Amino acid sequence: MSLTAENITYKQSLSFSIQDLTVNIQPRKVTSIIGPNGSGKSTLLRLMTNLISPNEGYVQFDGKKISTVSTRKLAKMITMLSQSQNNELDLTVRDLISHGRLPHRKWYEKLTVEDQEKIDWAISITNLNHLQNQSLKRLSGGERQRAWIAMAVVQSPKILFLDEPTTYLDISHQLEVMELVRYLNEALNMTIVMVLHDINQAAKYSDHLIVMKDGKTFTAGEPQKVINQDLFKDVFLIEAKIHEEDGVPFFTPLRLIERHI
Repeated sequence: MSLTAENITYKQSLSFSIQDLTVNIQPRKVTSIIGPNGSGKSTLLRLMTNLISPNEGYVQFDGKKISTVSTRKLAKMITMLSQSQNNELDLTVRDLISHGRLPHRKWYEKLTVEDQEKIDWAISITNLNHLQNQSLKRLSGGERQRAWIAMAVVQSPKILFLDEPTTYLDISHQLEVMELVRYLNEALNMTIVMVLHDINQAAKYSDHLIVMKDGKTFTAGEPQKVINQDLFKDVFLIEAKIHEEDGVPFFTPLRLIERHI
């Protein structure tokens, strides 16, 4: 399943816009989008999932303009988990996950045997068996995030979009979520596209990085090629030390670069 954004422009406000942006998502790979706050990362996700429409250009999914694909068909192939969810819903974990099967049946139809098997599978791979009958309200932050990811993957999408999936989680739950992302990609050949703030996590868990700045693509490529001192100076306005461990680059921030106004 191919997904590309071709020369898209999107004006969000007088102070921010996506400008003539072309992006190619690599199938069956993990792609992370990084960049400063306000650079357009989440807006790009919304454009590529057809939640908003570009003013110019188009997004192409599997050889067709995504705007011409029916909502129902698209929901079976692409799903997105946004930054924040309603964790006050009066639902059990299993009930929440079951909502992910809606694209595969009419709203008035009951869950089929196949649906129940898919729900069991999603619960199992996200390690929620012992929590499936618990109220969503009673879960920890990491458990809730796994439940929402289970609801997304129970749709059996070809492409999964995650907008800052580790935000507000402690480090152990962050790693838990990132290891789950790796499993979904490696075991299920699921294409993953996510926005991450933690650049070290992005470098470790991604095959491909897209760096955004001011609504444009600053650079893109494998983490080993993208993570360098120029990136931090030109995009994040800091000086950094670059290390490498097991072939994976990671950085330590050193100091802010003085800005002359």
